[in-house]
Amino acid sequence: PWHRPLNQVFMVLDEFFHDHQGKPQILNSGELTDSLAYPQIIKEISNKFEEQHEHKLLLLTKSANINPITDKPRKQTIFSFSMNAKEVWRRWEHKTPSPDERIKAAKLATEVGDEVRVRIDPIFPIENWQAHYEDLIYSIFSGFSPERITLGTPRGLAKTLMFSKDLTWAKYFTEESERSGWGKKIPSPQRREIYLFFYDKLCALGFDKSRIAMCKETRSMWKELG
Repeated sequence: PWHRPLNQVFMVLDEFFHDHQGKPQILNSGELTDSLAYPQIIKEISNKFEEQHEHKLLLLTKSANINPITDKPRKQTIFSFSMNAKEVWRRWEHKTPSPDERIKAAKLATEVGDEVRVRIDPIFPIENWQAHYEDLIYSIFSGFSPERITLGTPRGLAKTLMFSKDLTWAKYFTEESERSGWGKKIPSPQRREIYLFFYDKLCALGFDKSRIAMCKETRSMWKELG
């Protein structure tokens, strides 16, 4: 296992905090790897963020091992749990905790007093996908209420398509697929249907529509959905 020495990380963070005074930012630690790949190390980085009151650390994770970071409430750290329908998890999210385990961990973080978000991404239009994802939504809200829910659909990046050992998920990219800066996307009408399905289900549960977001979507889709 390899990671940047913590003293280098802290030095860069000190510079960032100084250069961005008065301009609060959220720094995503889970874009290139799971934020909790090294729980004890990310705990030290989280502690660093807790020393100031402007900028926040976003922990994007599929892990349920949050115990090292739930030792106290953290005001400058945000948990964002990546979740998916159980059938999608069974097919493609091998060696990860189940959605139920992640929901349990998210509930624990909420009870500690941390801000907890959910990211449902990538949403696959598998057979009977509406029922699978409706089950996921109800499971989430039976455990806790997220601060924000971010939705995303499959993105076929060139490297992902090149190196993935299991490409069964790539069948969802068709001749009608859209190309973007984040790789191939499933057809626009299908994405629209998915987002509107989630929007309706979440609003029916009383979830504030202003707290629903999309991840890595095109400007045209943002504009179309308002």
